[in-house]
Amino acid sequence: MENKQTPIQKYLYTTIFGTHTAAGKAFDITLIFVIFGSIVVLMLDSVSDYQQQYGTLLVTLEWSFTAFFSIEYLLRLYCSPHRLAYAKSFYGVIDLVAILPTFLVLLFPAASYLMAIRLLRVLRIFRILKLVRFLQESNFLLSALRGSARKILVFFMTVLVLVTVFGSLMFAIEGPDHGFTSIPYSIYWAIVTMTTVATVIWCLKQI
Repeated sequence: MENKQTPIQKYLYTTIFGTHTAAGKAFDITLIFVIFGSIVVLMLDSVSDYQQQYGTLLVTLEWSFTAFFSIEYLLRLYCSPHRLAYAKSFYGVIDLVAILPTFLVLLFPAASYLMAIRLLRVLRIFRILKLVRFLQESNFLLSALRGSARKILVFFMTVLVLVTVFGSLMFAIEGPDHGFTSIPYSIYWAIVTMTTVATVIWCLKQI
């Protein structure tokens, strides 16, 4: 059911969900930096040395990011003309799941392993990548280069998401007792494993 929007809701909807305005583009660019910042903080927090030395700062930053994403999620619900449809959509679920672990750990400290789920925030980058479509193309050569760049960017973003998710899963499942001492190291393991398998498959095809 469509909700009747007020002028403020229409402005927020254009800014948050759209990219055809200066405010919308600025919001999405800011969101990209915040998402990557939150991922970096999560990774650093999984390294024991950094956690011991900068634990308070990392916790403060994480709560700041969580507050930002929580406000953003509420604003999306507030200004969306189809709130239920947004809440049930793929990105709506991702937006919610990305902020829940922090609050769950606050209520249930034993659920700290759920913190790795926050890495799902990186999936939101794919929604923001639609900004590229609005870049002005000056000539045919630049158009071709930009077209290729988008494909390459999507490919590397997909690989980045896969190694981040699989590395985080190994960190959560295996843990330090099996050599996965931090999320960055687990991601490194995922990258090495993926590239090794890809190389072996390529060599077998050449035989």
